[in-house]
Amino acid sequence: MNGPLVVAIVLLLLVLLAMRTPVAFALGLSGAVGLALLRDFDFATNMLGAIPFDETARFTLTIIPMFILMGMFAMKAKMAEQVYAVAAHAFKKLPGGLGVATVMACAGFAAVSGSSIGTTATMSKLSVGEMRKHGYPDSLATATVAMAGTLGVLIPPSIILVLYAIMTGESVAKVLAAGILPGILTAIAFALYTMLAAPKAMAEQRELSMALSAAATTHGTASGNGTDSTITTTEASTSQRLRDLPMRGLVRVAILFLIVLGGMYSGIFTPTESAAIGALAAAVMLVMEMWRDGPKATLSAAVDALKETAGTTSMVFSIIVGSAVLSIFFVAAKVPQALTSAVVGANLNPHLTIGLLLLTLLPLGMALESISILVITVPLLYPVGMELGFDGIWLGILIVKLVEIGMVTPPVGIQCFVVAGTSGVKVSTIFRGVLPFVVIELILVAILFAFPQIILWLPSMVTF
Repeated sequence: MNGPLVVAIVLLLLVLLAMRTPVAFALGLSGAVGLALLRDFDFATNMLGAIPFDETARFTLTIIPMFILMGMFAMKAKMAEQVYAVAAHAFKKLPGGLGVATVMACAGFAAVSGSSIGTTATMSKLSVGEMRKHGYPDSLATATVAMAGTLGVLIPPSIILVLYAIMTGESVAKVLAAGILPGILTAIAFALYTMLAAPKAMAEQRELSMALSAAATTHGTASGNGTDSTITTTEASTSQRLRDLPMRGLVRVAILFLIVLGGMYSGIFTPTESAAIGALAAAVMLVMEMWRDGPKATLSAAVDALKETAGTTSMVFSIIVGSAVLSIFFVAAKVPQALTSAVVGANLNPHLTIGLLLLTLLPLGMALESISILVITVPLLYPVGMELGFDGIWLGILIVKLVEIGMVTPPVGIQCFVVAGTSGVKVSTIFRGVLPFVVIELILVAILFAFPQIILWLPSMVTF
């Protein structure tokens, strides 16, 4: 392995990212420079000409735009809004009920969207303002959405899990099945924390509001008890009768979930076919929801969904191409072989070794977004994990869990920036609020690491 050159290329990548170069271009340019220096300019240009086609002209990759399209149609069909309304009603009597509703609504919508960013952006618009009106401090309200939104990378259909399966050759159906129990456990853990933290946080927020109100009264600028009346009005507005709730949203989410996973695991559809059928069903649901607003509104919503799907798909595939260039440089420089030999030759405990390697994903999450982390690290970590005798599906879920944590850690923390953009709350406030959730996530990772059967039980029941 040409160590000095590899270090130089990694430093080049970091410099490009620090200069705010788009991630795909930073990855591709770093890899191209590395190939030119390692071999020659002609070799680098030949690779640049071949890689975009070789890496994207694969039928299995069609599952990614299909899942994205299904999620966009579901979003435009107002399923997230409807699921949140039902969840808010169902959990309103629990302590921290709106926070629990937000977590559960995110989990439900993640089951059809496949996207953490899409789930977070949608739920942030619906729930942050509502929680703030009910006395939740900004840090808890926004952090709950940012963290619950990350369930989109774990609960199937997850685009990142699909990409991991394609990259490693693991069964897509088994990898998706492996995400179900960890996703449910994560949602329950977030909900329990919200139930414990919300009452105390709301009480402190109330005391602060009363102190500010008293100070304002002293200076003759008080406006009566407006805060209490606002909360009362909001509570009344969210207290709907069961028959008035938009249960159709919950039913449609369940139908899409059954079409995708039920069709896949029953053997009726292949994973790619299930994604396409799911997208078609979501399109029908969009028409059913929007038709009352007229054909023009329906067509506009469908066109918007197609445009957003094209944009998101282009972003994903450009990162795949850029990362492939860098990965080919690493392979040409024999980095995976050197890493595997060094790790195996160290004669450390295999669990300690793979644990330390997985922890390196955390600092990467502070500088890169999730797909970039995945496509850069999997070609390096997967061979090591296989050499040490670990299960590839178990390893994939742990990688995705750590990528999930990276999505909320500063300075990038893309989930926090999405919430900040939709709620108007400072990013620093959101980062402060997510810290307890990150501790919960690390505990869950430790549990999944120590008890692999939590991950592997459902995949073991998939026979294809």
